[in-house]
Amino acid sequence: MDVDLEGIIQCIKQGDENGVQTQLQEFNKEYAQCFFFDAEERDRRKQRKLEEFRNNKVREYTDSDSDCDEYNQEDRGLILRQNLVIVLLRFIRTGVKCRLLRVSLRTLRILSRDKKVLSPLVTDGSLLTVAKLAGLTTCDASDEASDPDSDFYDNIIASLTEAKVLQCHTDEDEGDVEASDQNNECSAFDEDAKSNVSITTSGDLDSISWFGSHRTSINEMHRGSIHHKELERGRRDRRESKMEGQEEGEEEEDGEPGEEAQRKEAMKVLCNVVYNSTWAQERFSALRLMCGLIECLSSSVSCSSPSSVQFYELRLMFLVTALRPELRTQLQQEGGVSILTAALESCLEVQWKDQYECVLSPEAPPISLEASQRIIEILKILFNITYSTHRQEPSEDDAALYRHLVALLRLCLMRKCTLSDDADELQGHTVNLLSALPLQCLDVLLRVPLEPDSQQYQGVNMDCVHALVLFMERRLDSGDKIKEKLTPILNLLTESCRAHRETRRYIRKHILPPLRDVSHRPEEGSTVKSRLIRLMTHLDTDLKHCAADLIFVLCKENVSRFVKYTGYGNAAGLLATRGLLGGGSRTPSSDAQYSSDSDSDTEEYRQVKDRVNPVTGRVETEQPDPMEGMTEEEKEEEARRLITLFNKLSRDNIIQPMEVDSEGKLVPMSGLRENSLTEEGRSESGVDGETEEGEKD
Repeated sequence: MDVDLEGIIQCIKQGDENGVQTQLQEFNKEYAQCFFFDAEERDRRKQRKLEEFRNNKVREYTDSDSDCDEYNQEDRGLILRQNLVIVLLRFIRTGVKCRLLRVSLRTLRILSRDKKVLSPLVTDGSLLTVAKLAGLTTCDASDEASDPDSDFYDNIIASLTEAKVLQCHTDEDEGDVEASDQNNECSAFDEDAKSNVSITTSGDLDSISWFGSHRTSINEMHRGSIHHKELERGRRDRRESKMEGQEEGEEEEDGEPGEEAQRKEAMKVLCNVVYNSTWAQERFSALRLMCGLIECLSSSVSCSSPSSVQFYELRLMFLVTALRPELRTQLQQEGGVSILTAALESCLEVQWKDQYECVLSPEAPPISLEASQRIIEILKILFNITYSTHRQEPSEDDAALYRHLVALLRLCLMRKCTLSDDADELQGHTVNLLSALPLQCLDVLLRVPLEPDSQQYQGVNMDCVHALVLFMERRLDSGDKIKEKLTPILNLLTESCRAHRETRRYIRKHILPPLRDVSHRPEEGSTVKSRLIRLMTHLDTDLKHCAADLIFVLCKENVSRFVKYTGYGNAAGLLATRGLLGGGSRTPSSDAQYSSDSDSDTEEYRQVKDRVNPVTGRVETEQPDPMEGMTEEEKEEEARRLITLFNKLSRDNIIQPMEVDSEGKLVPMSGLRENSLTEEGRSESGVDGETEEGEKD
């Protein structure tokens, strides 16, 4: 990073606010879309390229001088960023004008992406300074000097000059240093860096005098440092790039718009610091900044038109509730569900038709980009504070609140968004939240009057269920992160089928239609049923159990019906887990609603039913009998030989023969080893089988 930091410090020292603003604006424009990445990750990429290069056997690899130059340049960039953070924090505390304050906060936001320079930002004083600018607190920022004298800036400039001198000396002596000595210096610095990081994350940094001992720390950091963050071109945050309404160069009038922009930049800084620093998360909780955040969100919800700061208030609330369990509890106890439900209602611009029914007009415009992003953040926070309520019995007031929320979630499922990607993401977070809420409160999804174009089953509105099934089908087609994308919707559909008879029958009609063609294996094909059955043998245990549970519930937890639709080979995993391998009767959950209707077979299935292989689930071509033409003695000899082979494989721990016990669970096969040893001894001694049996009797 080649920035004239000395020039910025001189402008600040001389009170040249225009000069400071101009230079910071240049910095912000240059690095607005840059992010800090770990140099170690870059080294790993280089190592992979090196291995590929060596596999090609073109030439041997040697370190080049350009690499050392790059490391030294990164070294100086790190020092510059650390100094810039310290100077800007002191400068902000002096009480600068609104526009210059926004520019300074934007610079801090860019720098806060780098974990290596976060130390000055995670002190109590710095956190309170930024939190006050964000509107989270009215407390005085800190007890640190807010009007630094010229010695402070002189020390900073002197430390930078000294760093440059060390840089020059390093460049001059670079050619005389052996590679082994460089490695030793680097490893020695790594230990120092680790100790510095441990201080940053495990102590009260307010007790450290950053400005009295700054020169020493910079000089120590400069020596031998190669493992730090580097500033590289990166991709802007997708939401931020969409929602940014004003660029750095745009003019704004002082007043409310400027104050709003200031709060937004301060919120962004807090988001970066909290996300990147465990210590900042702890201090955020200890300083009780959550109370101010809840108050800000409550105020913004009551406004007729939400400000652009609300998205970052929600983002910060999501981060702290995801990272700090005690803040999740605090938000829930302080009425977080009610506040966030009101915020969701405001984003959706809801018109109520009944107590738990919202107006869903086909002519309604799609959810705007800004609203969809706020809704997604709200859903994520609500999941954080309600995920443990799924199996709890809610009180009457809580049940009413959750049903009110579910009515809003129905809109999230059914409404369209401006962008298709946002609609899919919105539905995904809606499904996550629905799976976290008490199951008995989800009946609101079905208590909607039928419309002329509604999906229905036996007079019950199935529009939401149909939307969930279509969502599951889309997730089945997604190739990456299939477990994270599929398990929530599979669990939600499974629990809904257990609790609501009409839902189970409707979904079964779409996933498990009556069997007609059994010439192919159940897992073959592109139908939803085939894709789900393929997941039943997936390598991921959680995913295969979720897929098997859904089909098992659709079969009303009946073992024979389950095997009929999936084949015994695919069903064995779930049956073994539940102790049903012996074909025992089902033991449905207490909240399961299964009717006593039978599974009637189609005419096509009845014609081939006797020829269906229960293991594969299809009609197999007839195979010749391998023992045809063998005498009884030859058959017995072949059986003994097979037992001997199985015993050898078991003794060598290649296989473990199993059997099904009286409870329907798999257990190691008993008696096989003893019988096999007897058979081996008999074959070796030549003793006749009848004589041996007589001796046993």
